[in-house]
Amino acid sequence: MHRLASPWTLALLVLLPILGTAHPVAAGQSEEDPVTVGVRVAPPFVLEEDGVYSGLTIALWEHVAGELELDFRYEERDIEGLLDGVGSGELFAAAAALTITSEREEQVDFTHPFFVSGLGIAVPHETAGLSAALRALFDPEFLWVVGLLFGLLLFWGVLVWVFERVENREEFGGTAVEGIGSGFWWAAVTMTTVGYGDKSPRTLGGRIVGFVWMFSAVIVISFFTASIASSLTVTQLDSQVTGPRDLPHVRVGALAGSATLDWLDEERIRADTFESLAAGLAAVEDGAIDAFVHDAPILRYLTGEDFRNRVRVLPGTFAQQYYGIALPLDVPERNQINQVLLDWLVSPEWERLNQRYLGEG
Repeated sequence: MHRLASPWTLALLVLLPILGTAHPVAAGQSEEDPVTVGVRVAPPFVLEEDGVYSGLTIALWEHVAGELELDFRYEERDIEGLLDGVGSGELFAAAAALTITSEREEQVDFTHPFFVSGLGIAVPHETAGLSAALRALFDPEFLWVVGLLFGLLLFWGVLVWVFERVENREEFGGTAVEGIGSGFWWAAVTMTTVGYGDKSPRTLGGRIVGFVWMFSAVIVISFFTASIASSLTVTQLDSQVTGPRDLPHVRVGALAGSATLDWLDEERIRADTFESLAAGLAAVEDGAIDAFVHDAPILRYLTGEDFRNRVRVLPGTFAQQYYGIALPLDVPERNQINQVLLDWLVSPEWERLNQRYLGEG
């Protein structure tokens, strides 16, 4: 004869199936598994050394994760891999130097911007040596200024020769070529106020011409001095690229998959793409391209660290950009992440991090 089970045993048998399904866990994943956060090395926002990540964006994300008590692990990917991973939900977030664009917003969600940037242009770092100076001397703008100057001297030289060729044969006589040459010489020494005195007009008409030219030459010499100086500036000696307006006329490079390509497409500027920033900057150094366009703070950091005195970044920025952390669409944690992020962006600690990584507060 079998004994009946006790009431406690029966209750336990009923509750076990319920307890086993009260907290469902995805297949192959335990409750304690950390979420995966995608990263891409983009100094100084994401740095990597011996498998350890640091940088401005990393510090921001780790503060957010700490406040929300999120357990996570990093996984490095390229730009497309980050966006695809977040869009599919394979990645919980992507923390790098991701620019917020309307096209990307269709695939992923973004936190509030945590950094305002702009595009910069990296060009070869050439010194104003002999070859650069000779190149500037044959610049079309410089040649046009010199040609105009010679034309003015010739005009006033011919004019004074017309009046002086008969009565002042000693100084402006001879053949037409010789007389005009003397007039050209007189116009040049008069303009420069050298005044050797070997040639001077004696007729009334010639002296009127000389009087008008002396006063006009003061204005002319000022104009031409400024024009020639501007065509020989250090910027033009260093590079044929002085800003974004020069990009349509030179060989341009950009990072594959970056938001920079969208701006270049809008401006109808053709660009060679590179798989890494180092490869693009090396192409600038080697002369394979004339300019590499990317986010200005990243370019300045890399050129200062790895390409000093070989590649430089032009002053100023253009095409303002906003960085954000990428999240899956409609992720429930977005509001919490934004709240923590916004609170920290006005903290002294964030200012110290900007000073540390970017040299600015």
